[in-house]
Amino acid sequence: MAAPYASNQPERSAIDATQGLVALDFGANWCGYCRAAEPLIDQALGDYPAARHIRVEDGPGRPLGRSFRIKLWPTVVVLKDGQEVARVVRPVDADAVRQALAQAGA
Repeated sequence: MAAPYASNQPERSAIDATQGLVALDFGANWCGYCRAAEPLIDQALGDYPAARHIRVEDGPGRPLGRSFRIKLWPTVVVLKDGQEVARVVRPVDADAVRQALAQAGA
């Protein structure tokens, strides 16, 4: 089971400075869509051991989600060296997340 969405958020500048492959996963612990997508996201990330998975709680007053213009949960933003290369909104299978990770050239 995945770790809960973290309520303490990194600063956008820290995310932008992160090197390598990052899956920035926005959602909420009470969100049914997020709970359903957890195993799919974890399964896809299992194929990318070098990827860093950051789960961030989103909602009103959460600046990191606003800076990425998150509208629906869960949204997985794939970053390579701090730059967005793909995103998946409400994934329904692990392949959607794998395809997004593959776009990063991982």
